[in-house]
Amino acid sequence: MGQLKKLAGQTAIYGISSILGRTINFLLLPLYIVYLDKEALGSFTSIYALMAFLNVIFTYGMETTFFRYYTGKGLDKKTVYAQVQTLLIITSLIMGGIIFLSATQLSIWLDYENKAYLFQWVAGILTIDALLAIPYAKLRVENKPLKFALSKLTNILLNIGFNILLIAVSYHIWNGDYLNGLQDFVNSYYHPEWGVEYILLSNLLANALMIPLLFYFAGSFKLQLDLKFLAPLWKYSIPLLFMGLAGVTNEVFSRWLFEYIIPENFYNGLTSREAAGIFGANFRLAIFMNLIIQAFKFAAEPFFFNQAADKNSPELFAKVMHAFIIFCAALMILVSVNLDIIGKVILVKSEYIEVMYIVPVLLLGYLFLGVYFNLSIWFKLTDKTKYSFYFTLLGAIVTIITIITLVPEIGYMGAALSTLFCYLIMSAVCYFFGQKFFPIPYQTRKAILYILMATALSYAGFFIESDSAVLQFIFRNLMVIPFLILILLLEKEQIKRFLKRS
Repeated sequence: MGQLKKLAGQTAIYGISSILGRTINFLLLPLYIVYLDKEALGSFTSIYALMAFLNVIFTYGMETTFFRYYTGKGLDKKTVYAQVQTLLIITSLIMGGIIFLSATQLSIWLDYENKAYLFQWVAGILTIDALLAIPYAKLRVENKPLKFALSKLTNILLNIGFNILLIAVSYHIWNGDYLNGLQDFVNSYYHPEWGVEYILLSNLLANALMIPLLFYFAGSFKLQLDLKFLAPLWKYSIPLLFMGLAGVTNEVFSRWLFEYIIPENFYNGLTSREAAGIFGANFRLAIFMNLIIQAFKFAAEPFFFNQAADKNSPELFAKVMHAFIIFCAALMILVSVNLDIIGKVILVKSEYIEVMYIVPVLLLGYLFLGVYFNLSIWFKLTDKTKYSFYFTLLGAIVTIITIITLVPEIGYMGAALSTLFCYLIMSAVCYFFGQKFFPIPYQTRKAILYILMATALSYAGFFIESDSAVLQFIFRNLMVIPFLILILLLEKEQIKRFLKRS
């Protein structure tokens, strides 16, 4: 229980910073909806989906590799950090330079002609993200969640500040609504026709300002590159690169491909890019589950590697998985039954709110992504990372097939189901092989029961309506009660033991 409490405590710190930061960041969505058109939101969805894909290439699995060799191979930690960081500096500058020089061709290929500067900014963002990846990982593996949280929050606040300044404040000054004395200055840089440009520029400026802070937190290192030293790290990381590529395909491909698969005028009055913008906005409502998974991942990955040598680690990993599923299933219910409130605050406009019926499916998909992350520890600890590529390639194939077959028929729901089917199948296959190579006593039957009940209760809330907003809120949130009763009945012995040790 002591190790579980430690993990829970670190997850809470990572979670508070992530939830606070992302909640503030999440409030940018109404800003985009109010000040930018649907086409700009579609561009935002597509370009950031592409960036997520390229970000995996820029870091090529070195974060997980760093954890493995920093904690479990008996190597000098300072040397591992210096070697990996030097390697990433060199490769990220090379790849960033290639994208920067290819910006014109990319802008034509992706239908952003005469906007090569967009992809030059993308190159800068990706390069800086890669430069900061290992310093962030070092803070995590050295159990410094407060410094990690502070740096993440600083980055998010800077990004939000630049977004508000460039999109809203500059617009009103340019329009003569207030601060007329600054109008000439604002006119020198403000472009009223810009949309996604300001989102990218804000991201680039915020990232650049993070370099000195994060390098200070992580500590100094000397540039050194020994290819012989790095050879086994490459062997470990390359399958993780392909896993990451397939994984990000599963993660964002539905949003990027949606624009090109949905038939024109499938939704009356919307172009394909505008429909993609609406889908992307609703996809972001699944952020509540994604935040928990991200916070858990920040804390759990170094935790798993540090506990690997303990003979009781399989039992500990099973307890972690069980607690994770219970918590995420309860969260899924609470978010789903309150989507009417969340939608009015975040999505604002009715054409966005009408698509919220896909959100419980997306939440369930992300829950299975968290399950997969728990399951994946077996191939990371046994150095069988090649299996990661097989599983995520399978998920990518499922994603693409589902999108191509279902999106032209059922639109938004088809894209949402691609996320669910992908992570469900990946989890099932990873579980099967994991029990063969690294058996862990997961409570599988209980987990399936909890997930099925959470799914049913999440959609049951959609059918509860009342003329009184207060009564509707109360009755919908009562949906979590049957789930909690089930937990108390099936977990009463575990709860008693936990309370006694507390």
